[in-house]
Amino acid sequence: MAKAFIAGRRGITGILEGAERDLLRKLFADIITMLEPDTPAHEDPLAALIGLDMDATVPTDPALLRLLPDAVRNDAGAALEFRQLTERSLRENKIGALRAASLDLDHDKVVLDADRARLWSMALNDVRLVLAERLEIRDEQDADRVHLVQDWGEADDVESYLSLVYNFVSWLQESLVQAMLVGLKSRK
Repeated sequence: MAKAFIAGRRGITGILEGAERDLLRKLFADIITMLEPDTPAHEDPLAALIGLDMDATVPTDPALLRLLPDAVRNDAGAALEFRQLTERSLRENKIGALRAASLDLDHDKVVLDADRARLWSMALNDVRLVLAERLEIRDEQDADRVHLVQDWGEADDVESYLSLVYNFVSWLQESLVQAMLVGLKSRK
């Protein structure tokens, strides 16, 4: 079982078993695949020059919509315009964080500086968002239902397995955030 992240002299350290590292690698890769656009960027030279994706549309997958939410909810035209201006950058930032975190999984002991810990927190949060959507976590009752699944030996269906994965990722992220807070306090 993974050891919680802790803040120390060399940074934030966590120890992950081989199976846990493999699971995280697969989860990060799955989210990267979700975030990669289905179609190539628009070929309009002006759009390419300014980094604008004129083909940006609202995602149909609810999990992807959670990863790339609309900033403007009450005006569909403004929401699409804002999406066209920001979505490419948001996707790239998320993919970058997921790839950076994945690179750190080559060793049992993960040692992170403050910047790398921030990227890890972003990557773990994106995994949690997708798992929460797949598990249909909408309120505290749903969260409690998922949290009650604790025994890997009793995981006999997709939902219970996803619940266990969600609980593991949540625990890992919570321990990372706590270590980040301790690290901030010790620098003051």
